[in-house]
Amino acid sequence: MPLAIALCFSLLVSAQPLRADDKRTITIAAEGASPPWTGTDENGQLYGFDIDVGRDLCRRMKIECAFVAQDWDGIIPALTVGKFDVIMSGMSITEKRKQSIAFSEPYAGGFNQFIMRKDLGLGAGDRSQRLNLSVIGEKEKALIEHLRSALSGKAIGVLRSSNSEAVLKELFGDVVTLRSYDSQDNMQLDLTAGRIEGGLADYFTWRDFLKTPDGSAAAFFGPELSGGLWGPGVGAGVRRDEEALLAALNGAIDAAIADGTLRSLSLKWFDADIAPAGMK
Repeated sequence: MPLAIALCFSLLVSAQPLRADDKRTITIAAEGASPPWTGTDENGQLYGFDIDVGRDLCRRMKIECAFVAQDWDGIIPALTVGKFDVIMSGMSITEKRKQSIAFSEPYAGGFNQFIMRKDLGLGAGDRSQRLNLSVIGEKEKALIEHLRSALSGKAIGVLRSSNSEAVLKELFGDVVTLRSYDSQDNMQLDLTAGRIEGGLADYFTWRDFLKTPDGSAAAFFGPELSGGLWGPGVGAGVRRDEEALLAALNGAIDAAIADGTLRSLSLKWFDADIAPAGMK
């Protein structure tokens, strides 16, 4: 029986999301290359915030879950053809992605930031500022112009098919050389080797990289970036016809917000509370 039909049947019969005695398994995909969201250890096992959250949600839904690694630039197509059932990989909820897949409620927030090589002598830029691209006023326009001026002529790396790539193209594509990568690891290798001068990605992923010897040659630059094409937060992606699975995920996320589990896991992995605002 297809998973979507089986889950719907379970809900109709018991009015309980995914009964324990169903003993069904869903497969959750993560990139496995952007810690602390998801990483891959020396034994090839996935770890990170998304993995812990996924396990907790499956426990609440009373189903088994398995985790698989999937390259970022193919993760949505692989979901839509049924290679796995859920994406949990620090994926922002956006209108463009919602044209292809459905999203749960947000289970995390976050923001993005540039890093630049220290030998460029740019300093820290406007790091004390926060730039919400959902509301562009005069202050936001001035910050964007400062960034455009500082980044002009630079080669900037970004993860292919990411929202950061879309933002970089939209706001800076005419002043920077954009280099798209299939993985965060490969972008970081090129940054360390000096083949690019900076990059744009999730703040927490950069934070962990900058603590390593390879990351010591770079530093954060400019304001915290959020909103706009990055959407309202990070959610679990499912196929659009998986209505029962989506409802079960939302119920589990609500419960994990209410009892403080998401806050605890975010403090564990990020040393910051990135659980959704407005605790339920």
